[in-house]
Amino acid sequence: MKITEIEAIPYAIPYTKPLRFASGEVHTAEHVLVRVRTDEGLTGVADAPPRPFTYGETQKSVTAVIENLFTPQLLGLDVFAREQVHALLHRTVGNPAAKSALDMALWDIAGQSCGRTVTELLGGHADRMRVSHMLGFDTPRRVAEEAERIRATYGITVFKVKVGRRPVRLDLDVCRVLRETLGDDVELYVDGNRGWTASEAAAALRELDDLGLTLAEELCPADDVLGRRRLVRHCRVPFVADESATTPAEVTRSLLDGDATAISIKTARTGFTGSQRVLFQCEGLGAEVVMGNQIDGQLGTVCTVAFGAAHAASSRRAGELSNFLDMSDDLLTEPLAITGGTLAVPGGPGLGVAIDEDKLARYRQDR
Repeated sequence: MKITEIEAIPYAIPYTKPLRFASGEVHTAEHVLVRVRTDEGLTGVADAPPRPFTYGETQKSVTAVIENLFTPQLLGLDVFAREQVHALLHRTVGNPAAKSALDMALWDIAGQSCGRTVTELLGGHADRMRVSHMLGFDTPRRVAEEAERIRATYGITVFKVKVGRRPVRLDLDVCRVLRETLGDDVELYVDGNRGWTASEAAAALRELDDLGLTLAEELCPADDVLGRRRLVRHCRVPFVADESATTPAEVTRSLLDGDATAISIKTARTGFTGSQRVLFQCEGLGAEVVMGNQIDGQLGTVCTVAFGAAHAASSRRAGELSNFLDMSDDLLTEPLAITGGTLAVPGGPGLGVAIDEDKLARYRQDR
């Protein structure tokens, strides 16, 4: 089965409220829908969410690299020749979201061709995941109100709290009010997006020690080499590398050098093929993983839950699968539904989703 056409369609859908965190803020999902077509009439889809403040990609750069570099290289290749595909993609440095979307679209086609879900092809461990909800910067009262609403509406009891502001007290107060409001049955963990220094992060963790946090993610920059290692060494919970460990090689260095003790896997930046490599590395080194969120819409969330549910190690912790709730609209014909604090893998072959062409026409930016 040969690749005959690749589309990269930029679109923009506003969020009902912005997500604010230490490395930036997002008001609109300015993503790129990637579609790969074959000579047997199958079409695979995936989403590329550019994050210029983290990886340097923009909507225009994703569209341009796919149209001008990757498409001429991939046309005519067999859909199942993934190693050939990745060898060609890796001739170009960077561009993780663009490469990952192409990889996931090919897996979607593979699943469709044999009548199996991507989750089954990857491992088939489960058909759903528990959901973690991400809480951005705001006042303690507003953050607590959002958490209470999310718990009451969707049954979610795991929350990732964005931290990294100065003065540090702003975020300490949020965490403490969350614990007081939600009680001890709710899981809380923090993500600093490299916003604090190592010494600020160490002091913050000491103050938060009685709250029972379960993870600490990217509290300080990884290039603060000695400070980060000291922080990780004394951290009482798994310390998660996210944007500082975006490739299999970076993951290995982070874990062996003591820069992290756990890894965030994001299919939006490593696709399904690269994410499996990262996952298996972590299993071999005894490091936990969490399925992260690239501020994904529903299509990106489908990819995350499809991968996370496929493996025992990636489904052990709740996945960050709810950011699409803050979008004003989306592109799927059948919207996702979080119930009882879990999200199910769509049951159809491949990714099991379809694009609403009317909505795509409304939000696309190239016409």
